[in-house]
Amino acid sequence: MCTDLYTLLFCSLSSSALPCVSCRQYGVVPEQRGLVKDEPSVVVRSKQAQQFDWALAKLDSSVRRTGRVTKTLLLRIFHDICRTGYPSGNQALLMLRSCGSLLPEVPLAERIELSQLIWDKLQELGATYDVSHYNALLKTYLQNEFRFSPTDFLAKMEAANVQPNRVTYQRLIAAYCEVGDIEGASTILGFMKSKDLPITEAVFNSLVTGHARAGDMDSAEGIFSVMKGAGIEPGPDTYLSLLSSYAEKGDIAKIKQTLETVENADIHLMDRDLMQVVFSLTKAGHQQYVPEIVERMRHERGYVPDAMNLCLSLITHGHEETAFSVLKSFTGLLAESQTSDSPDLGNFFLRHCVNMDKNIVRFCKDLKDSGLHSSPLQFTLQCALEAKKTGMAVELMRRMKEEGLPLRPHYFWPLFTHYQKEKNISGTLQALRAMQELGVASDIDTFSIYILPSFLSVDSARTSLKVIVLDICAFLLFYVSKAQSFKLVLLSFFVENVAYFLYNLIDSMNETEVHSKEEQIREYFGLLKNMVRLQTLKQSVINSSICLLNESNLEGKLSFLEKTLAELKAEGKEASSTLKKVITVLCAEEKLERALELKIQYEADMSPAAYAMLINLCCRHDNAEEALKLKMELARKDSEVALDAQKYVALVRVLSKHGKLEEAIDMLKEMKEKDVQLRDSTISLLTLTMNTAAMKGDANTIRRLQETIFTLGLAKPSSNLCSPLITCYLESGNYAGAFDATVEVHKQYNQMPKIHDLICGLVEKGDAELLQKVMEFLSQERGEMMMLYDLYFAFLQTGRYKEARKIIETPGLRARPTRLQWFAEKCIAAQQMEPLENMVDMTFKLFECDRDDMYHYLLRLCKETNDWQKAEATWMKMQEENLAPRERTLRLLADILKNNDKEVPFEVPEVKEPTQCSMGLVLGPAPYDTLIKALLAKGNIEDAMAVKNIATDQVPEFSLTDNANNLLIISQVKRCQMKDALGTLKGMLQADQVPSQLAITRLVQGLASEGKTQDIQEVEALVKNLGSIKLSSMLFVNNTALAHIKNEDNDSAVELLESFYIQNTDNQKSSISFVFRKVLDANNDAALDKLSAMVERLCNHFASYRAATDLFLIYLDTGRTEEAKFLLQVLSLTNQDMHEDSVTLRCIFLPVQAAKIKALSELIPDFTEKENIYSHLVKCCGLDKDFRSAKALYERMQAEGVKADELTLKRLALLYKEAGEPVPFEEPPFVIKQTK
Repeated sequence: MCTDLYTLLFCSLSSSALPCVSCRQYGVVPEQRGLVKDEPSVVVRSKQAQQFDWALAKLDSSVRRTGRVTKTLLLRIFHDICRTGYPSGNQALLMLRSCGSLLPEVPLAERIELSQLIWDKLQELGATYDVSHYNALLKTYLQNEFRFSPTDFLAKMEAANVQPNRVTYQRLIAAYCEVGDIEGASTILGFMKSKDLPITEAVFNSLVTGHARAGDMDSAEGIFSVMKGAGIEPGPDTYLSLLSSYAEKGDIAKIKQTLETVENADIHLMDRDLMQVVFSLTKAGHQQYVPEIVERMRHERGYVPDAMNLCLSLITHGHEETAFSVLKSFTGLLAESQTSDSPDLGNFFLRHCVNMDKNIVRFCKDLKDSGLHSSPLQFTLQCALEAKKTGMAVELMRRMKEEGLPLRPHYFWPLFTHYQKEKNISGTLQALRAMQELGVASDIDTFSIYILPSFLSVDSARTSLKVIVLDICAFLLFYVSKAQSFKLVLLSFFVENVAYFLYNLIDSMNETEVHSKEEQIREYFGLLKNMVRLQTLKQSVINSSICLLNESNLEGKLSFLEKTLAELKAEGKEASSTLKKVITVLCAEEKLERALELKIQYEADMSPAAYAMLINLCCRHDNAEEALKLKMELARKDSEVALDAQKYVALVRVLSKHGKLEEAIDMLKEMKEKDVQLRDSTISLLTLTMNTAAMKGDANTIRRLQETIFTLGLAKPSSNLCSPLITCYLESGNYAGAFDATVEVHKQYNQMPKIHDLICGLVEKGDAELLQKVMEFLSQERGEMMMLYDLYFAFLQTGRYKEARKIIETPGLRARPTRLQWFAEKCIAAQQMEPLENMVDMTFKLFECDRDDMYHYLLRLCKETNDWQKAEATWMKMQEENLAPRERTLRLLADILKNNDKEVPFEVPEVKEPTQCSMGLVLGPAPYDTLIKALLAKGNIEDAMAVKNIATDQVPEFSLTDNANNLLIISQVKRCQMKDALGTLKGMLQADQVPSQLAITRLVQGLASEGKTQDIQEVEALVKNLGSIKLSSMLFVNNTALAHIKNEDNDSAVELLESFYIQNTDNQKSSISFVFRKVLDANNDAALDKLSAMVERLCNHFASYRAATDLFLIYLDTGRTEEAKFLLQVLSLTNQDMHEDSVTLRCIFLPVQAAKIKALSELIPDFTEKENIYSHLVKCCGLDKDFRSAKALYERMQAEGVKADELTLKRLALLYKEAGEPVPFEEPPFVIKQTK
């Protein structure tokens, strides 16, 4: 390794004391370049911001779920941005970030072209680029292995008046190291030294790669010593760089040795890291070692999407054989997520192979033979047709024919559609020839819809088709006897074309044929004539009144009131009103003694209100004796009088504080007797009351108060109300007592307060045994993942970051946004920067973690503490992660920098300012929309429409939004206003709004309940092109059938369902359970008899078992076991029939349904999913604490050789322990042991 490089590294490291930027290196935000455009309006910017939020959410969701984005989605968003004409800097950053490794299905060269197109186009439209954009472009170059000149890149930045920062230099060093140019990397290190920038782990990682690419493995390994000498501990990424370098050399021995070193050093390499090693081995031509690396993977959470991305990348790079071997290594995990009994594993692999023009037949055969895919050739054919790859599609169909698979005419439809759009007649004829060669007979739809419209005229069609021996007239003559089919032909064409066809048809018929078909021909002419015929909120006002609260002024000074009181008393007049006023003033001035004196002096004139004020004053002064005495006097005067909730709770607090627990409980009982309702504020006072007892260690008082409050129903058990009991033990350091109290509270009230404080206390105390018990309890009650998060947060809170990292890297752990937010908010409230910063850092590779949310929390704390240096370092980390932040995050960061008079190094997204006028605030559409939706959510249609009318008057362009219209449809359906609901739907579609899945479903179900079949068909026609809402494929079929049944037309319902199943024998997701359940709920025996007969016909004549399975499951789920048994006997149904019909019986595997599960196992003894049955039965036993049944189940499992999973064994072990019997098997280890 060169001496100069060592010198540069040590000089740079010694000059920086902090791991963040020590001096600001941002340049002035560059001036607008490209075309000069007018500044967009605030409204346009606001609308664009909303669109960008949608785009970011869409891309971010895709990245977090699958680790990739599709080129189609990216281009769609890009074109949307271009169409608005005002791209923001943040949008440009999002686009550039997505042009690298997030596109595994796109070749590298194509990615680079795409990134350059986006860069140039957005700059042309006026996007302002800052250093973060150049850094994102650099990252894209690196991920796409694009060779460029770093010096030219720096010159480009200088010309744009953009100064590079630490991230820029790091990535330029990486660019030099990618090609093994250590000298170039040393030059950049010199720049960093001169600018006093710190050398981070990322730089060392690049140097490892650089020396290896230069052929100097000794220097690459020596980087580790340099890092340790500089006080930087090599992390997982550094070891990954070394492993990838060995992989490129094909040195499997060194790879194994390094992996052992990593394991011994307690460093965690994720499956994703090992996949990078697999990729490097394959690219370098050392595929033979791939299986050894794949075997080391632990199948963590997120393994499947990462492995899929690896396969896609390998295929893109031409290594489909290796990709297929990787695919077969995780098909077991894919199978677990299957919801169908017909396997279709590897669809993504087959589709990408088609897109990349790979020879795929051998993979289809392997998938079929190994039982991983039920129909790989058919699926691949579908992909080839969608990709318009005619040659591949025809070849696949030839292979299907060789294997005896049926070929259908509709397989050719996508080809005909493609040629039709391109007006490619030769392509159409080529596809027709292929059909003839493969022996596929054309049907009426193929000719009428997909072939004939491709030709300019009937004559040209006839001439061209005769060339391939297809006489169109002969074809039509064949169908002339099928009136309905011929009508479909006529309706598929323009009117003038139909006339020509009729002319040619008659011309080609002899006289006898014409006379025999005269009636039908006349009907067709009549149909032609019909085809040319043309088709063709009331206002109210909402009155609102403003109630002005006038404060009552005191009638003079206190002395004047007392004088008046004395005069009234002397004259023997009523003085209670004046006395009340005097006491009011005294209570306001906190003069307790004087108020009590007056009470004694004028006791006869004391009113209940005056007593109530005095009681409250005594409570404020912590005078329990006087408060209780006054309460007793008030009860003697008027036993019916009730205090308000706040005063009762104040009494409870002061009485319990001074040892008068029974009296305090009596107050609570009186509240119940007099129906005094507690509000949130008074419930908080109850919590404060019990917390006071907790500080004194009085657990008995807390228990009595809790028991009384919850038993009487004064308040529902909550975490706040239950927490004082645990606090009582925690304050005294009695953690065992705190744990026992936690278990007690959870069993009694299903609450688990202060669990974080308990775990933190145990971690700090080092009580491993009790901590183990707490973790087992949490795992049992809340699940293993929640338990791990509890432990993780405790480690973070107590500063044990190494242990916390082990927890968050647990295989299978995924992001829980609500839990992460809880801890972040806790850190922000307590202004704890260190644990929050560590959480943000540790969750970098956490599956499905929203990184923008994490950095937003960190920046919020920076704003709270006014720490602009930390905010600036956070911005640098976001660039290192190549993160495209949301606008709220950028605005927050900009606020921090502006408040400290620092320059903002990026374009700040604008916020729409509210408009005002001289008479006050002018509302825009949003408040009206919010109010309308709130009213509709409660079903208040009249008021909602009234608000809409007002909004239209105030804001002329106002109209109901998609969400409001959806709520309106649902509300109208609930009121049985079907006509209005249908009108609302039509109005939405005319306004280019998209109805929700729920709104359409409710509308169709409502129409079915009234028997309106035609309206259902109209809705189906209206929404048929709305593919994005993903309606159930059976929505219209099932509800149309129910509408027929409602109209007592059972035959039509049966005909509809039966024809559907006959025509869709391959569709395994076509459930009619909804129909059966509705019929059974209505006790409609006539309809049930008809449907049962249909089920029998489908089974016996068409081998279609889906409907039978649905009926069987409904019988079982509704407790009709005898009917289910009879159905099995009559139809001779077996488990295999149901299995082949793509039905899983998990719908009845729900808690506390043991009877149904047992019934299933008895009815189908050969049921193949016995592990599932026994697992759920054991779970039921656990919930019921039924040890005897659980023990018998375990013995039965042993006898039948059924293997139990770990969760089932844990449940059984717990039951054995609770029963005091020895566990007859080895209990699975607890997860906490893995972190030690």
